[in-house]
Amino acid sequence: MIVQREMSANSVQFIDDPADPRVAAYRDIRERDLTGREGLFVAEGEVVIRTLLSPASLCRARSLLIAANRVEAQAPLIAAAGETPVYAASQAVMDAIAGFPLHRGLLALGEKPVERTVEDMLAGLPEDCVVLACAGIGNHDNMGGLFRNAAAFGAAAVLRDERCCDPFYRKAIRVSVGAVLRTPMFRNLSATDTVDALQAAGFTVLALTPGAARSLATVELNDRVAVVLGSEGPGLPAALIDRCTAAAIPMAGGFDSLNVATAGAIALERIRDRLGLETR
Repeated sequence: MIVQREMSANSVQFIDDPADPRVAAYRDIRERDLTGREGLFVAEGEVVIRTLLSPASLCRARSLLIAANRVEAQAPLIAAAGETPVYAASQAVMDAIAGFPLHRGLLALGEKPVERTVEDMLAGLPEDCVVLACAGIGNHDNMGGLFRNAAAFGAAAVLRDERCCDPFYRKAIRVSVGAVLRTPMFRNLSATDTVDALQAAGFTVLALTPGAARSLATVELNDRVAVVLGSEGPGLPAALIDRCTAAAIPMAGGFDSLNVATAGAIALERIRDRLGLETR
């Protein structure tokens, strides 16, 4: 049974049956995260959902699902949803819908942005900018961290090869603190084709690798720079590095290993400083 009660400009629809078809997209979200949602995704938490509803978002909210005991406190969030349907349920019903105890009590169903061609996306970027290109990043925590750093340090876009995991996985969105929802991105090219597309668009393409002879501080750059990052452990293939300008982050004591998201953050900050870019 669905009962409607007025809440600001929106109406909250209260649900008492986990099988209600209006919340079917939220059902068993832990398992369904890994199987894809045909252009949709589920996000959780107040900070992420505020980003989804903000003008900065490249995604559109389809609906919200809120724990009933949080409806009053979340009145501003509900108002920000505008005409987007908002559903509320008791904690027990929410847990039954999600398939596990959902302590945050806030979910949203969103639509992924329509992807353009890589040529169109790169042509639309500023003449002076830095982007991230990811090759074989399979860990969702690392992917979320890379998007968070991209947003924090003003990267204009993130490109992923076909071996990368989906940044719209619920945990990746959460780790990114919503940055996935507001960052231009492209996927489906091989890492080699990604590098070729970047070079054709006038980018200096840096392959970040500890074996490089030159550091980020000394490699030559133009006004458009792309930083290519590989998975932890294997790193980037030698053949891919050879197509790029290899660059290293100097470290003390012969240590040569950083978490990939940390390495990306250092690279973005140093390149932005060298290019004199403001945070965008």
